[in-house]
Amino acid sequence: MNLIRPLPQDVVHLIAASEVIDSLAAVVRELVENALDAGATRITISVWPESWRVQVADNGLGIDLENLKQAAAAHSTSKINTITDLFQIKSLGFRGEALHSLAQLSDLEIISRPSSPTLSSSGWRVGYNHQGEAIKTEVIAVASGTVITVSNLFETWQTRRQSLPSAAQQLRGIQLIIQQIALCHPQVTWQLRQGNNPWFQISPGVNAQQILPQIIKNIRFSDLYYLKIPPNCDNINIKGVELILGLPDRCHRRKPDWVKVAINGRMVRSPELEQTLLTALARTCPRDRYPICFVHLHLSPEHIDWNRNPDKSEVYLQDLRGWQDQISQGIDQALRLNFERLSLPQNRINQLLKVSEEKGNYKINYSNQSDSETSPTPSKNELGIVEVKAIAQVLNTYIVAEHSSGLWLIEQHIAHERVLYEQICDQWRLVPLEPGIILQSLSTAQLEQMQRLGLEIDPFGDGVWVVRNAPELLVKRSDCPEALLELSLGGDLQAAQVATACRSAIRNGTIMSLTQMQTLLDQWIKTRNPRTCPHGRPIVLQLEESALARFFRRHWVIGKSHGI
Repeated sequence: MNLIRPLPQDVVHLIAASEVIDSLAAVVRELVENALDAGATRITISVWPESWRVQVADNGLGIDLENLKQAAAAHSTSKINTITDLFQIKSLGFRGEALHSLAQLSDLEIISRPSSPTLSSSGWRVGYNHQGEAIKTEVIAVASGTVITVSNLFETWQTRRQSLPSAAQQLRGIQLIIQQIALCHPQVTWQLRQGNNPWFQISPGVNAQQILPQIIKNIRFSDLYYLKIPPNCDNINIKGVELILGLPDRCHRRKPDWVKVAINGRMVRSPELEQTLLTALARTCPRDRYPICFVHLHLSPEHIDWNRNPDKSEVYLQDLRGWQDQISQGIDQALRLNFERLSLPQNRINQLLKVSEEKGNYKINYSNQSDSETSPTPSKNELGIVEVKAIAQVLNTYIVAEHSSGLWLIEQHIAHERVLYEQICDQWRLVPLEPGIILQSLSTAQLEQMQRLGLEIDPFGDGVWVVRNAPELLVKRSDCPEALLELSLGGDLQAAQVATACRSAIRNGTIMSLTQMQTLLDQWIKTRNPRTCPHGRPIVLQLEESALARFFRRHWVIGKSHGI
């Protein structure tokens, strides 16, 4: 155990100064970070908001009596000592201010017993005065670990109490802080209590993918994709990236409140990285919906400056561009189809199969091809493994496809829309119109919108205009004038590209041959985001072979199925 001691004055003067304790949530945050620094794997938090009391108990390394006496002194810490240490932060806490501030603002008591066999096996209870001096010590029987109790917070600062939010809002703040910390430290068991009553708990997991469903309602483990990106060989400072992505065809939010960034075990505010996440996930969710995404960055401590804000929620990062590239590449990989993770929850599969069994009118179209036409060879990946094989068309709308994992159902219009959209984004091309297209009754806003999109438009009489060029995919369509009017109604270039793709995609109700279906599947499976169309609609429904086997009870023995 490192010795707790006052920081040198030159280090103190470099630490960003401001209020550390400004609410019950700040008390919880500081005490929990200390517990995690002590190696705790089980943390219990009890809150009495009406009496302004907080207690945090952990099973960490514990503190011996000598260090307990020094723990609440001003600028005392065991985590750094020199100016060099200030720029090599590896712990969550380092300022040496939290316990001293708590002693000033409340009645502070610490009970602790070291877990190290080389230290005293006795537990100690220590009380502190408002200067952070130990004024009461006594031996106590206690398990190894630490229990810190903060009572009568802001008792002598009634104005501060009155300016704080209601008890319910403060509890909500505590809940959010613990949820964020739990995502960064998934190996920890969390138990929270309001007074003597259980409030909520978070069970430990291998990674944040197992934590997020415990935090966000109606999110299942199978709705999330976990990706660990190894260190970038070109940048030795980046040790790796962990990405948890809510699959956009499964889950999304009404506001961007779960686009989160963490660095080295702490959630941070990073507008640049958050915008990178939103940009990389653009056009994957339905309109006015936002993705669920948590990215945890790990890098060498000397390339982070935590000394920016007392709550350590803002940092200075070196090589921000490198981080943004890593994140974008990770999301691009996560959005691609992972056949092991594309299945629907079992209860939804069963419901779909039961409805199909009851109705029994599939209208599968096997007559789209001539008798001599054989099933085309399905697409293959780089390893030569068969991926998707077109089987039939249902209601001239859905393509039935076979995959090694089971049966797929793909809506042909939005699959083709996804293909066209990515092609258009990669090469947005306007071509001349010969002759031009005549449009009437365009408003000033419509004219300006068309000019922003690069369309050449000239007056052609009173209230009449002629369009000289158009997106290549629209030129040969009979509804090109209607499509140009649609583009004139507003939106940025991306919205225009989506509208163009939608207009140009194969319509539902169009009869397709097996060869045409297979060609579309080959193109669709190679897109960057084959999960959803640009409007955010899911493209594919997968019925796993194991789910089909369970529904048809293929695991039964023959004798049992015959009642023997």
